Amino acid sequence: MTWSKRLFDLFFVTLLIVILGPVLVLLCLWVLIKEGRPLFYVAERMKSPTEPFALWKLRTMTVVDEDSGVSGGDKSARITKTGAWLRAKRLDEFPQLWNILRGDLSFVGPRPPLRQYVEAYPEIYNEVLKSRPGVTGLASIVYHKHETKLLDRCHSRDETDSVYSRVCVPTKARLDLIYQRHQSMWFDFDLVFQTIGNLLRRG
Repeated sequence: MTWSKRLFDLFFVTLLIVILGPVLVLLCLWVLIKEGRPLFYVAERMKSPTEPFALWKLRTMTVVDEDSGVSGGDKSARITKTGAWLRAKRLDEFPQLWNILRGDLSFVGPRPPLRQYVEAYPEIYNEVLKSRPGVTGLASIVYHKHETKLLDRCHSRDETDSVYSRVCVPTKARLDLIYQRHQSMWFDFDLVFQTIGNLLRRG
């Protein structure tokens, strides 16, 4: 990560923590009242081919003893009513401001992958993870809706994994590498504003 990109992240994450901190507190109280504990979902993701980190989100699903793989139709029954609303507006990702502050994430970059896919496709992720993962990015904006539709049709963990591996991983990687080749502060600004615009349209 370049120093200018890190300064960009630190400036805006500090600003957003000050502005949105009270909103996050209210969201936590709402989740606590509606769904109980735990408030947060903490999962391992990879910020480089060899470096894991703990990704923080507001919890949107019922808790199970074992959970693995990406979310597809096989997990849809576990999404709570509160969680569905949070996901639709991406408010479940507010706690990732902490990950940005720590340097695990940038505002803009490829979405941080699960270890199982990094290990299964090293030739892809050795290139993709040359960019610091982000909360939003070109692949998130361009491909998120289509990816959700594909995975929502899956009815088992194996089917979800197969579709994600065969279709989503290479498609998102191509978009992430386009971003990597053209990355600049202005491109980051553009993608952040596109993300905000998409959220306002959903609202």
